[in-house]
Amino acid sequence: MHEKSIELLNKAVADELSAVHQYMYFHFHCDDQGYDLLSVLFKRTAIEEMLHIERLADRILFLKGEVEIVASEGVKKINEVADMLKMATEMEQGSARDYNRWANECSANADAVSRQLFESLVVDEERHFSQYDSELTNLKKFGDRYLALQSIERSKVRNTAPMGMQM
Repeated sequence: MHEKSIELLNKAVADELSAVHQYMYFHFHCDDQGYDLLSVLFKRTAIEEMLHIERLADRILFLKGEVEIVASEGVKKINEVADMLKMATEMEQGSARDYNRWANECSANADAVSRQLFESLVVDEERHFSQYDSELTNLKKFGDRYLALQSIERSKVRNTAPMGMQM
């Protein structure tokens, strides 16, 4: 009876899993480059996306479906921060657009709970978009100085840590 909802929920699982992989890749590279604020933002978003997967999986199982744990895309090897942020904004916009559409499809198939789940995910995806868009705006406005400030902050923290506590 809820085959269409299960299909859409599994598409969302695949997209969220791809986002987790991509954001963790970005997290690792920002951390390696000393951009702690961006590194934490990507890591935090990846964790939120994992929580989305859990909510989607719970709903699929409630509907007696099978949870498909397969990413929709592979990780794109992007190392430039501006390109990372541009991709992140595009990913979040795409997710919000898809989830809005899928909420309507669930509603048309008399599945109000899945509709509400998709609508709640739209709120999170739009917030993620806003965060990445703000970072991209700051980068455009301040250029490499914006990234240099993050790197300098890391150096300050590491250089003031007690001996034996530096990373």
